[in-house]
Amino acid sequence: MPVKTTFKENVSIALQSISGNRLRTSLTALIIAIGIMALVGILTAIEGIKQFTNDAFAGLGANSFTIQNRGSGISFGNGGHRKVYTSITYAQAERFTKLYKLPARISVDLSVTGTAVAKYNSIKSNPNISVTGSNDNYLAIKGHKLSLGRNFSASELEHGANVAIVGDEVKIKLFKNEDPINKYILLGSNKFRVIGVVAAKGSNSFGGDKFCVVPLAKARQMVDTSRKLSYAITVNVNSPDVLDANIGEATSLMRNIRGLSIGRDDNFEISRSDSIQQELSGQLTGITVAGFAIGAITLIGAAIGLMNIMLVSVTERTREIGLRKAIGATPSVIRKQFLIEAIVICLIGGFGGIVLGMAIGNLIAVQISGTFVVPWVWLFCAIALCTFIGLASGFYPAKKAARLDPVEALRYE
Repeated sequence: MPVKTTFKENVSIALQSISGNRLRTSLTALIIAIGIMALVGILTAIEGIKQFTNDAFAGLGANSFTIQNRGSGISFGNGGHRKVYTSITYAQAERFTKLYKLPARISVDLSVTGTAVAKYNSIKSNPNISVTGSNDNYLAIKGHKLSLGRNFSASELEHGANVAIVGDEVKIKLFKNEDPINKYILLGSNKFRVIGVVAAKGSNSFGGDKFCVVPLAKARQMVDTSRKLSYAITVNVNSPDVLDANIGEATSLMRNIRGLSIGRDDNFEISRSDSIQQELSGQLTGITVAGFAIGAITLIGAAIGLMNIMLVSVTERTREIGLRKAIGATPSVIRKQFLIEAIVICLIGGFGGIVLGMAIGNLIAVQISGTFVVPWVWLFCAIALCTFIGLASGFYPAKKAARLDPVEALRYE
């Protein structure tokens, strides 16, 4: 009971001292809040982005790889430049599908445009619809499921029929509550009959659900003849255990198809379905380290400022310390009083920084299509960090106050 009473008295005295020096306390708490805000904000944003990428890549098929004429790497530091090789022609893509002997699903894809306008009667979409030509393996390889309708038939693929499978957002925009199956839509100047609707994946998938898939033969007719076409080949295997073996086989076959002799470098890129996610995770790790560095530098400055304030407080309250010692306060009680005061100031700044950091971090994450998160682990770490800073900054001033001679302290002017 006496221990609880002493603790309550120390907290009460600490709060009185804080309220008596509001400007200095506010400035110190603000510096701590900025450091915690930088730390929690960056970590919150990264957690939101990580959840976004995990959801986005979850449906892409973990056992697949893509062959294309350009790299698929993501980089925040090189202006987004990627290697670009000579185009993969339709003949090369077709030859690959015929000669590839290992058991796997293969799709040959051609990106027609990413800015198409879809139209049904008088209703138009925004010019942000992506149109891709592919075969009947496209949906399974990309992790899509049909909510309505069916996949392409062999006849439609062979003859390049004017049929399309649309994403859920296209269906909602153009048809609302109307059944879209066997209705006709316009993609540019081309008329298509809707034969299927892909189940919604939401904004956590790249491109969302704003896309249309048409037979590859039809897509080739839609593309401007002046444009140099390059096809992407995606291979989906049955198990991750055989993925490396399939990549080796695909590399060897593609080198033969492209006429590369021994010793020459590959003039195509093979990217695994999880390679972009791994690369992005590496970039996020670098940003996390930078966030820690920014927060640490700010918090070191805040700790030094807090120590100075506590030393000034000890000097200003020398007579008070002497009086308390004269009426029976032990050095331990005085030491605890100043330590608690330092911790309280840190926690005030810390809680403010946590609120601001979560708000800013989630705002950043949501703006780039991430998800709203509450990083509980980092929040508890921030509180523990504030407590540690309070102890570290208040230790020397508290020790100095506890060592004051009561007689000299009472005579202090």
